Amino acid sequence: MKIERLTEPVYKVGESPVWRAVESALYWVDIPGKRICRLQIETGFLDTWTTTTMAACIAFGHDGTVIAGMEDGIYSLKLQAAGDVAATQLAAPVLPMQNMRFNDGRCDRQGRFWAGTMHMDMAAAHAVGSLYRYTATSGLSSPIETGLLTQNGLAWSPSGDLMYLSDSHPKTRLIWVFDYDIATGIPSNRRVFVDMNLHPGRPDGAAVDVEGCYWTCANDAGQLLRFTPEGKLDRSISLPVKKPSMCAFGGARLDTLYVTSIRPQNETDLIDQPLAGAVFALQPGIVGLAEAEFGYL
Repeated sequence: MKIERLTEPVYKVGESPVWRAVESALYWVDIPGKRICRLQIETGFLDTWTTTTMAACIAFGHDGTVIAGMEDGIYSLKLQAAGDVAATQLAAPVLPMQNMRFNDGRCDRQGRFWAGTMHMDMAAAHAVGSLYRYTATSGLSSPIETGLLTQNGLAWSPSGDLMYLSDSHPKTRLIWVFDYDIATGIPSNRRVFVDMNLHPGRPDGAAVDVEGCYWTCANDAGQLLRFTPEGKLDRSISLPVKKPSMCAFGGARLDTLYVTSIRPQNETDLIDQPLAGAVFALQPGIVGLAEAEFGYL
């Protein structure tokens, strides 16, 4: 399978790819680089905006405003000319420790924004992360899920009645599935969907296709893994980097899978993966689902 490199391998922690059809453009973030990036697919033109604090996950409102999970809360961001960003804090949880931030997040099928927190020192293994829901009408929820080490893998089934969540920390490596009430936005009946201790890598960012299959970036293993709605491994795709971080469907027909990646800090770790830190595109032969826009701005 052809895997196309779309960018230079310069992103420290590329994350949260989002296809914006109205622009024919792919957006993503570089978390420690404090950057939001946009690649116009037809022209190859790359734009970059710099934020004052780290943005870890983004979604779009109907008017093009970005909603983001950042270091200290949920923000509304307006991307302006010359790389400027006008940021307005919408909500802030009470974090139990210092050195925390939001991590993975996206909107459910109805347009509610979901994001989770994590402690940035993964080696310390502080299980203080929580999952939150945000709407402009109700604000930030109390923690929906708690005790997470490295929250990740948020996604919803095509009908929206199942919610997926993972913990990608080496001590956990689990993907859960919940029943999801689309009217209230309340998940219930959490159970293990995939035990990634039985598969290569750690479950990082994810996407769901039209057949309801769940694609996860197998971080540390350099693979994309596709699981059926029953949690059975259906397919694996090898990538030219060890740490793929998140995937998202896009393109005019939603048949392209975009993948962000992480660049290791140790230069010796780049010897056998010089493209680590780039953004990639591939066509897996299946169509994805359009990302829901935030519907409560």
